[in-house]
Amino acid sequence: MSKNIAVLTGAGISTSAGIPDFRGPEGVWTKHPEQMSVYDIDAFMTDTEERKYSWRWQKESPVWNAQPGIAHKALVHLEKAGLLSLLATQNFDALHEKAGNSPDVIVNLHGSIGTSHCLKCHARYDTATIMNHLDEEPDPHCHRQLPYRSNMTCGGILKTDVVYFGEALPEGAMEKSMRLATSADELWVIGSTLEVFPAASLVPVASQAGVPITIMNMGRTQYDSLATTLIREPIQDALPRLVEETIQASRS
Repeated sequence: MSKNIAVLTGAGISTSAGIPDFRGPEGVWTKHPEQMSVYDIDAFMTDTEERKYSWRWQKESPVWNAQPGIAHKALVHLEKAGLLSLLATQNFDALHEKAGNSPDVIVNLHGSIGTSHCLKCHARYDTATIMNHLDEEPDPHCHRQLPYRSNMTCGGILKTDVVYFGEALPEGAMEKSMRLATSADELWVIGSTLEVFPAASLVPVASQAGVPITIMNMGRTQYDSLATTLIREPIQDALPRLVEETIQASRS
């Protein structure tokens, strides 16, 4: 029987792809809490040196150069089988896009490092282009030609589309995720500690709507009691197996 599956992913799906998590025992911010400032919107906007540090940190971070792992590719397989209605992610590493999932199902709850924009004129940029010129321009600004001013460029501050501390989530992201999660046949939580809100609220809301929940995470979460199924195995092993079993069951 064909199913309509909603998925919420967290840092755990990307650790096998070489990206350390942020809040776990060995997390980047657990060991180096001072580095949280790279995603502080007030510091970014008001301090040129903080802004330069933020850009350099992001370029040198494993997030930027990481490639999708087997777990990411398993979710592409699930989508191609016609079973994936929502892929809401707390990650901003753009690995679901790199793996091949479509924009139709992906909701980047915390934004994405793959694209950037000008804070003044809102022009969109490919972050890779900015990173490629970071040595020449460590504090990137917008070079868009102003249509109403000859020979003048915008000059606005550029920022990645990651949601920084102090910023709101992308417009409509939670609303779409809530709608699809509560109307799904199943909700899978993959590699999330379910500590960060509002993303974590998808679980109790879906549970209240009667949606069966699978939580796949190496550590405990505050919503384990709401899960129909708990999986504590490494995600790179467990998720491809779960996807394959689900696809096979849908064909029988």
